[in-house]
Formats: sequence, structure tokens, C-alpha cells
Amino acid sequence: MRKYAPALVLDVILVIVFAIIGRSSHDEALDLVGLAGTAWPFLGGLTIGWFLTAWLYRDKFDAYAAVPTGVILWVSALVGGMLLRALTGQGTATAFIIVATLSLGVVLVGWRVIAQVMIRRRITTQ
Repeated sequence: MRKYAPALVLDVILVIVFAIIGRSSHDEALDLVGLAGTAWPFLGGLTIGWFLTAWLYRDKFDAYAAVPTGVILWVSALVGGMLLRALTGQGTATAFIIVATLSLGVVLVGWRVIAQVMIRRRITTQ
């Protein structure tokens, strides 16, 4: 599992960056309590996604794969995050769902696509 720690850490950082950008775009304070309040539902969904992916693909698990890992983590962070926000009385406006869908998809799947392209290029140039 140690070899997957960088992927997990990067996912967590990117979800926190997503929360920071979201709070900044609405001129909300970037204090630790406010940031945690925004980020925790999506981090909870991400955690569920990591467990789900590792369990479903335990024999073939690749934390760096865009498909299926990145897609499952994206959907888990999004759906889990929105459900947790709704259960705790936080907003789930349609515009926010659209922005979160696009943003989380870009970061959670996007970095994996870039990593795969870089790895393929490195292999073909050797």
C-alpha cells in the first residue's frame, strides 16, 4: 500500500485545493474551520472511493490509472460529497453540482491521464 501513498496524498491535496478555490471564488474566509467545513464532505466521498476501488480491483488495483480508479474516485468524491453536504444542511445548488462535477473530474482523473502520458513517453524514448 505504501507505493500508493503519493496518489492518495495528491488526491487529498487536490480536493483541498478545490475547496480553497471554491471558498475564494465566493469571498469566504480561508480559515482552517471554514476550509475544513467545505472540504470534509468531498474528502469523505474520496475516502469511500479509495476503499471501494481498492476492494473492487484488489487483484489489479492501480492507484495511478485514470480508468477505472480516477473515474471511481471522481464519482465517489462528487456523489459522497454532495450527499454529505445535503445531510448536513450545506448547499447543493445545481450550479455548484455542475462546477464540482467538472472540477473534481479534471483534478482526480486529469492528473492520472497526465501521469500515464508521461510514463508512456518515457517508455517509448528509452
